[in-house]
Amino acid sequence: MVNKVILVGNVGAEPEIRTLESGIKVARIRLATTERIYNRTTQETKEHTEWHTVTLWRNLADVADKYVRKGSQLYIEGNIRSREWSDESGAKRSAIEIVANDMKMLGRREGGVPPQQSSAPQTNSVSSGETYQAPRPNPTPAPVAAPVILNDEPDDLPF
Repeated sequence: MVNKVILVGNVGAEPEIRTLESGIKVARIRLATTERIYNRTTQETKEHTEWHTVTLWRNLADVADKYVRKGSQLYIEGNIRSREWSDESGAKRSAIEIVANDMKMLGRREGGVPPQQSSAPQTNSVSSGETYQAPRPNPTPAPVAAPVILNDEPDDLPF
């Protein structure tokens, strides 16, 4: 059985960082992925943005705390997890999230905040069992293009 997801997107808000009572650090990131859908009939391209909640533990949370900012462009590999809980009023709640086990910092969106500078050697990949060294900011990061999906179906599909 396989449960794996790969996302490339932009961080939509500053990461939420917490330290549990046990001392383990956890970060939550909201990541936006956008795909372009081309309708051959109307010859129009539409964009569809999907928001993902990404949870990072331990070393990945440390990296997010130090270097990830709103507008950062990230590559995330992880697993899809669902959770259920009861809120303060006793109502059942649920969420689908991505638990990351690998993250690569790709750059930033125009107008985003660049990663902090460091004199450490350049390494921009970290997985849950590795140590991390700060990336040096790229003066002109290359944008990641959204995939184009050719679609002959009607535009009135619910999203």
